[in-house]
Amino acid sequence: MSTKADEQVRQTKYAISKTITVDQSGHGDFTDVQSAINSIPSNNQAWTLVHVKAGTYNEKVNIPKDKQKIFLQGESRRTTIIQFGDGGDSIKSTTFSLFADDFVAKDITFQNTYNLESGRPITWAPAALIHADKASFYRCGFVSVQDTLTDYQGRHYFDSCYIEGAVDFIWGNGQSIYAGCIIKVTIPRGRTGTITAQGRNSASENTGFVFKNCLIYGTGPAYLGRAYRAYSRVLFHHSRMLDMVVPQGWSAWNYGGKENTIVYGEVDCYGPGADKSKRVRWEKNLSPTDLKHLLKTKTFINQEGWLQKQPN
Repeated sequence: MSTKADEQVRQTKYAISKTITVDQSGHGDFTDVQSAINSIPSNNQAWTLVHVKAGTYNEKVNIPKDKQKIFLQGESRRTTIIQFGDGGDSIKSTTFSLFADDFVAKDITFQNTYNLESGRPITWAPAALIHADKASFYRCGFVSVQDTLTDYQGRHYFDSCYIEGAVDFIWGNGQSIYAGCIIKVTIPRGRTGTITAQGRNSASENTGFVFKNCLIYGTGPAYLGRAYRAYSRVLFHHSRMLDMVVPQGWSAWNYGGKENTIVYGEVDCYGPGADKSKRVRWEKNLSPTDLKHLLKTKTFINQEGWLQKQPN
Protein backbone atom coordinates (compact mmCIF):
# COMPACT_ATOMS: atom_id res chain seq x y z
CA MET A 1 0.00 0.00 0.00
CA SER A 2 3.04 2.29 0.11
CA THR A 3 3.33 5.06 -2.44
CA LYS A 4 6.21 5.36 -4.91
CA ALA A 5 7.65 8.20 -2.85
CA ASP A 6 7.59 6.03 0.26
CA GLU A 7 9.42 3.25 -1.59
CA GLN A 8 12.15 5.72 -2.55
CA VAL A 9 12.70 6.52 1.12
CA ARG A 10 13.87 2.95 1.62
CA GLN A 11 16.81 3.12 -0.77
CA THR A 12 20.15 3.05 1.05
CA LYS A 13 23.87 2.41 0.62
CA TYR A 14 24.58 1.89 4.30
CA ALA A 15 25.92 -1.55 5.18
CA ILE A 16 25.61 -3.89 8.14
CA SER A 17 28.90 -4.38 10.00
CA LYS A 18 27.87 -7.37 12.13
CA THR A 19 25.06 -9.94 12.24
CA ILE A 20 23.79 -11.68 15.38
CA THR A 21 21.33 -14.57 15.05
CA VAL A 22 18.62 -15.37 17.60
CA ASP A 23 17.18 -18.88 17.29
CA GLN A 24 15.09 -20.68 19.89
CA SER A 25 16.33 -24.04 18.63
CA GLY A 26 19.88 -23.22 19.69
CA HIS A 27 21.31 -22.93 16.18
CA GLY A 28 22.11 -19.22 16.50
CA ASP A 29 24.23 -16.99 18.69
CA PHE A 30 21.48 -16.59 21.30
CA THR A 31 18.14 -18.20 22.13
CA ASP A 32 16.46 -14.99 23.34
CA VAL A 33 16.31 -11.47 21.95
CA GLN A 34 17.36 -9.54 25.06
CA SER A 35 20.63 -11.47 25.34
CA ALA A 36 21.44 -10.50 21.76
CA ILE A 37 20.75 -6.84 22.52
CA ASN A 38 22.88 -7.00 25.67
CA SER A 39 25.84 -8.33 23.66
CA ILE A 40 26.06 -5.20 21.51
CA PRO A 41 28.68 -2.74 22.83
CA SER A 42 27.50 0.56 24.28
CA ASN A 43 27.74 3.58 21.99
CA ASN A 44 28.31 1.39 18.93
CA GLN A 45 28.74 3.47 15.79
CA ALA A 46 28.25 0.74 13.17
CA TRP A 47 24.95 -0.93 12.25
CA THR A 48 24.35 -4.32 13.86
CA LEU A 49 21.75 -6.71 12.44
CA VAL A 50 19.90 -8.84 14.99
CA HIS A 51 18.28 -11.57 12.88
CA VAL A 52 15.45 -13.18 14.84
CA LYS A 53 14.47 -16.57 13.46
CA ALA A 54 10.78 -17.51 13.28
CA GLY A 55 9.19 -18.29 16.64
CA THR A 56 7.31 -16.80 19.57
CA TYR A 57 9.69 -15.23 22.06
CA ASN A 58 8.03 -14.80 25.46
CA GLU A 59 10.08 -12.00 26.95
CA LYS A 60 10.27 -8.30 27.54
CA VAL A 61 12.88 -6.58 25.40
CA ASN A 62 14.52 -3.27 26.30
CA ILE A 63 16.93 -1.37 24.04
CA PRO A 64 18.61 1.27 26.24
CA LYS A 65 19.71 4.69 25.06
CA ASP A 66 23.35 3.68 24.50
CA LYS A 67 22.55 0.83 22.06
CA GLN A 68 22.15 2.82 18.87
CA LYS A 69 22.22 1.56 15.27
CA ILE A 70 20.39 -1.74 15.77
CA PHE A 71 18.48 -3.38 12.92
CA LEU A 72 16.03 -5.93 14.37
CA GLN A 73 14.84 -8.24 11.61
CA GLY A 74 12.38 -11.11 11.85
CA GLU A 75 11.22 -13.49 9.12
CA SER A 76 7.63 -12.16 8.89
CA ARG A 77 5.25 -10.45 11.28
CA ARG A 78 3.10 -13.60 11.34
CA THR A 79 5.90 -16.00 12.25
CA THR A 80 8.29 -13.89 14.35
CA ILE A 81 6.66 -12.59 17.52
CA ILE A 82 8.01 -10.99 20.68
CA GLN A 83 5.30 -11.12 23.32
CA PHE A 84 4.68 -10.78 27.03
CA GLY A 85 1.59 -10.49 29.23
CA ASP A 86 1.88 -7.56 31.63
CA GLY A 87 -0.69 -4.86 32.35
CA GLY A 88 -1.62 -1.98 34.62
CA ASP A 89 1.12 0.53 33.78
CA SER A 90 1.29 2.51 30.52
CA ILE A 91 5.10 2.44 30.54
CA LYS A 92 6.40 -0.40 32.74
CA SER A 93 4.02 -3.02 31.31
CA THR A 94 5.40 -2.64 27.79
CA THR A 95 6.65 -5.72 25.93
CA PHE A 96 9.20 -3.92 23.71
CA SER A 97 10.82 -0.66 24.85
CA LEU A 98 13.07 1.41 22.61
CA PHE A 99 15.15 4.27 24.03
CA ALA A 100 18.03 4.29 21.50
CA ASP A 101 18.11 6.60 18.48
CA ASP A 102 18.73 5.28 14.96
CA PHE A 103 16.79 2.00 14.97
CA VAL A 104 15.17 -0.18 12.32
CA ALA A 105 12.75 -3.10 12.74
CA LYS A 106 11.42 -5.27 9.94
CA ASP A 107 9.09 -8.29 9.62
CA ILE A 108 8.42 -8.79 13.33
CA THR A 109 5.43 -8.46 15.68
CA PHE A 110 5.41 -6.93 19.15
CA GLN A 111 2.49 -8.13 21.26
CA ASN A 112 1.13 -7.71 24.77
CA THR A 113 -1.13 -10.63 25.65
CA TYR A 114 -2.43 -9.27 28.97
CA ASN A 115 -5.75 -7.94 27.66
CA LEU A 116 -6.02 -10.65 25.03
CA GLU A 117 -6.69 -13.23 27.73
CA SER A 118 -10.36 -13.66 28.63
CA GLY A 119 -11.71 -12.53 31.99
CA ARG A 120 -9.28 -9.69 32.58
CA PRO A 121 -10.49 -6.08 32.66
CA ILE A 122 -9.11 -3.83 29.93
CA THR A 123 -6.18 -1.80 31.20
CA TRP A 124 -2.88 -0.28 30.04
CA ALA A 125 -0.91 -3.00 28.27
CA PRO A 126 1.42 -1.58 25.59
CA ALA A 127 3.05 -3.81 23.03
CA ALA A 128 5.74 -1.23 22.18
CA LEU A 129 7.14 2.00 23.56
CA ILE A 130 9.09 4.20 21.14
CA HIS A 131 10.96 6.85 23.15
CA ALA A 132 13.72 7.60 20.62
CA ASP A 133 14.48 9.64 17.53
CA LYS A 134 15.00 8.29 14.00
CA ALA A 135 13.19 4.96 14.35
CA SER A 136 11.64 3.14 11.40
CA PHE A 137 9.45 0.05 11.16
CA TYR A 138 8.70 -1.98 8.01
CA ARG A 139 6.02 -4.68 7.80
CA CYS A 140 5.90 -4.94 11.59
CA GLY A 141 2.94 -5.82 13.81
CA PHE A 142 1.79 -4.18 17.05
CA VAL A 143 -0.95 -6.07 18.90
CA SER A 144 -2.75 -5.40 22.19
CA VAL A 145 -6.03 -3.84 23.35
CA GLN A 146 -5.28 -0.62 25.25
CA ASP A 147 -2.28 1.64 24.50
CA THR A 148 -0.89 -0.86 21.97
CA LEU A 149 1.70 1.47 20.42
CA THR A 150 3.20 4.16 22.61
CA ASP A 151 4.50 6.55 19.97
CA TYR A 152 5.96 8.61 22.76
CA GLN A 153 8.70 10.89 21.46
CA GLY A 154 10.90 11.41 18.41
CA ARG A 155 10.59 11.09 14.63
CA HIS A 156 9.26 7.76 13.44
CA TYR A 157 8.33 6.11 10.15
CA PHE A 158 5.95 3.14 9.92
CA ASP A 159 5.67 1.47 6.53
CA SER A 160 3.14 -1.30 5.75
CA CYS A 161 2.68 -2.11 9.46
CA TYR A 162 -0.28 -3.79 11.19
CA ILE A 163 -1.58 -2.12 14.38
CA GLU A 164 -4.39 -3.66 16.43
CA GLY A 165 -6.19 -2.42 19.53
CA ALA A 166 -9.31 -0.87 21.00
CA VAL A 167 -8.58 2.04 23.36
CA ASP A 168 -6.08 4.85 22.60
CA PHE A 169 -4.03 2.24 20.84
CA ILE A 170 -1.75 4.67 19.00
CA TRP A 171 -0.84 7.31 21.55
CA GLY A 172 1.91 9.68 22.68
CA ASN A 173 3.64 12.79 21.37
CA GLY A 174 5.64 11.35 18.52
CA GLN A 175 6.30 13.03 15.19
CA SER A 176 5.35 10.16 12.92
CA ILE A 177 4.21 9.06 9.50
CA TYR A 178 2.19 5.88 9.04
CA ALA A 179 2.37 4.92 5.35
CA GLY A 180 0.27 2.09 3.94
CA CYS A 181 -0.54 0.68 7.38
CA ILE A 182 -3.45 -1.54 8.42
CA ILE A 183 -5.27 -0.28 11.52
CA LYS A 184 -7.63 -2.83 13.10
CA VAL A 185 -10.08 -1.85 15.85
CA THR A 186 -11.09 -4.65 18.21
CA ILE A 187 -13.44 -2.89 20.63
CA PRO A 188 -15.58 -5.23 22.75
CA ARG A 189 -19.33 -5.17 22.22
CA GLY A 190 -21.08 -2.35 24.09
CA ARG A 191 -18.06 -0.06 24.25
CA THR A 192 -16.67 2.73 22.09
CA GLY A 193 -13.04 2.65 21.06
CA THR A 194 -10.43 5.25 20.14
CA ILE A 195 -7.69 4.78 17.58
CA THR A 196 -5.38 7.71 18.44
CA ALA A 197 -4.60 9.82 21.49
CA GLN A 198 -1.93 12.22 20.30
CA GLY A 199 -0.32 14.50 22.89
CA ARG A 200 1.08 17.66 21.30
CA ASN A 201 1.56 20.22 24.08
CA SER A 202 1.76 23.51 22.18
CA ALA A 203 1.37 25.05 18.73
CA SER A 204 5.16 25.41 18.49
CA GLU A 205 5.76 21.65 18.71
CA ASN A 206 6.31 19.84 15.40
CA THR A 207 4.74 16.60 16.61
CA GLY A 208 1.70 14.78 15.28
CA PHE A 209 0.51 11.57 13.65
CA VAL A 210 0.03 11.43 9.87
CA PHE A 211 -1.72 8.42 8.31
CA LYS A 212 -1.58 8.16 4.54
CA ASN A 213 -2.82 5.38 2.26
CA CYS A 214 -3.94 3.35 5.28
CA LEU A 215 -6.84 0.93 5.89
CA ILE A 216 -8.99 1.41 9.01
CA TYR A 217 -11.36 -1.46 9.79
CA GLY A 218 -12.59 -3.82 12.51
CA THR A 219 -15.34 -3.79 15.10
CA GLY A 220 -16.76 -0.56 16.41
CA PRO A 221 -17.84 2.03 17.07
CA ALA A 222 -14.56 3.90 17.40
CA TYR A 223 -13.31 7.49 17.23
CA LEU A 224 -10.43 8.33 14.92
CA GLY A 225 -8.90 10.16 17.85
CA ARG A 226 -9.41 11.91 21.16
CA ALA A 227 -7.27 14.74 22.42
CA TYR A 228 -4.61 13.59 24.88
CA ARG A 229 -3.37 17.18 25.09
CA ALA A 230 -4.86 20.54 24.08
CA TYR A 231 -2.86 20.79 20.83
CA SER A 232 -3.34 17.19 19.69
CA ARG A 233 -2.63 16.81 15.95
CA VAL A 234 -3.69 13.90 13.68
CA LEU A 235 -4.22 13.76 9.92
CA PHE A 236 -5.70 10.96 7.81
CA HIS A 237 -5.01 11.25 4.09
CA HIS A 238 -6.25 9.10 1.23
CA SER A 239 -7.15 6.27 3.62
CA ARG A 240 -9.97 3.76 3.42
CA MET A 241 -12.30 3.80 6.44
CA LEU A 242 -14.95 1.16 7.02
CA ASP A 243 -18.22 1.83 8.82
CA MET A 244 -16.90 1.25 12.37
CA VAL A 245 -15.83 4.94 12.59
CA VAL A 246 -18.31 6.95 14.68
CA PRO A 247 -20.09 9.64 12.62
CA GLN A 248 -18.62 12.45 14.77
CA GLY A 249 -15.13 11.15 14.01
CA TRP A 250 -13.27 12.89 16.83
CA SER A 251 -13.50 13.69 20.55
CA ALA A 252 -12.04 16.60 22.52
CA TRP A 253 -12.14 14.30 25.58
CA ASN A 254 -10.85 16.26 28.60
CA TYR A 255 -10.15 19.35 26.48
CA GLY A 256 -13.65 20.57 25.77
CA GLY A 257 -13.38 24.30 25.21
CA LYS A 258 -9.94 23.90 23.59
CA GLU A 259 -11.28 22.69 20.26
CA ASN A 260 -9.77 25.67 18.44
CA THR A 261 -6.24 24.43 19.24
CA ILE A 262 -6.84 20.76 18.41
CA VAL A 263 -5.78 19.92 14.85
CA TYR A 264 -7.70 16.95 13.46
CA GLY A 265 -8.16 16.52 9.75
CA GLU A 266 -9.20 14.12 6.98
CA VAL A 267 -8.32 14.69 3.35
CA ASP A 268 -9.36 12.54 0.37
CA CYS A 269 -10.36 9.57 2.51
CA TYR A 270 -12.93 7.11 1.24
CA GLY A 271 -15.17 4.23 2.30
CA PRO A 272 -18.34 4.23 4.44
CA GLY A 273 -16.49 5.46 7.53
CA ALA A 274 -15.12 8.50 5.72
CA ASP A 275 -18.49 10.27 5.43
CA LYS A 276 -17.84 13.70 6.97
CA SER A 277 -21.43 14.97 6.96
CA LYS A 278 -21.79 14.42 10.73
CA ARG A 279 -18.23 15.13 11.82
CA VAL A 280 -17.53 17.51 14.71
CA ARG A 281 -17.67 21.14 13.55
CA TRP A 282 -14.21 21.87 14.85
CA GLU A 283 -12.44 19.41 12.56
CA LYS A 284 -9.83 21.48 10.71
CA ASN A 285 -9.51 22.29 7.03
CA LEU A 286 -5.74 22.49 6.61
CA SER A 287 -4.19 25.06 4.32
CA PRO A 288 -2.38 23.76 1.21
CA THR A 289 0.94 24.77 2.81
CA ASP A 290 0.27 22.94 6.09
CA LEU A 291 -1.05 19.90 4.25
CA LYS A 292 2.01 19.68 2.03
CA HIS A 293 4.32 20.00 5.04
CA LEU A 294 2.64 17.15 6.91
CA LEU A 295 2.28 14.79 3.98
CA LYS A 296 5.78 15.11 2.59
CA THR A 297 8.12 12.75 4.41
CA LYS A 298 11.14 15.01 3.85
CA THR A 299 9.60 18.11 5.40
CA PHE A 300 7.74 16.48 8.29
CA ILE A 301 10.15 13.88 9.68
CA ASN A 302 13.13 13.38 7.36
CA GLN A 303 14.69 16.83 7.25
CA GLU A 304 18.34 15.67 7.23
CA GLY A 305 17.71 12.48 5.27
CA TRP A 306 18.13 10.05 8.17
CA LEU A 307 15.83 7.47 6.59
CA GLN A 308 18.14 7.06 3.63
CA LYS A 309 21.05 6.53 6.01
CA GLN A 310 19.44 3.48 7.61
CA PRO A 311 19.83 -0.10 6.33
CA ASN A 312 16.71 -1.81 5.05
